Amino acid sequence: MNPNGGFRQKLLSFMQGRYGVDQLSTFMIFLAIALAFIAMFVKHPLLQVLCWVLMIWAYARIFSRKIQKRYAENQWFLNHTWKIRNGFAKVKYRIKYGRQAAEPYRIYKCRKCGQKIRIPRGKGRIMITCPKCKYQFKKKS
Repeated sequence: MNPNGGFRQKLLSFMQGRYGVDQLSTFMIFLAIALAFIAMFVKHPLLQVLCWVLMIWAYARIFSRKIQKRYAENQWFLNHTWKIRNGFAKVKYRIKYGRQAAEPYRIYKCRKCGQKIRIPRGKGRIMITCPKCKYQFKKKS
């Protein structure tokens, strides 16, 4: 007999019909934890109140039954933080795979017609022929 089976079932039935954890509530919880850590060194009452407000607001969102409203809030958060999240994702990808994998091609412009030409990296000095005007030039890939 599993001793946690009853608790898990009760938790699942409690959370049924509730919104649950999303990116905004996760961000709010981590921000509250970071502010609490800072508040340990900087003794400012407003900082401590802000930590509690963020934590309560995050859990209120998690346990909310207004699913459409919470979804719209999360979409707003995702839309307004896209550039920042995308920048971090690119840095993470570059760290994991290196520059060659992150940017496997070099882009050159034809001097004659301005056509952009994509050349694979790591091939040394090669002769490039413009597909539009057939102009040839030598570049390092």
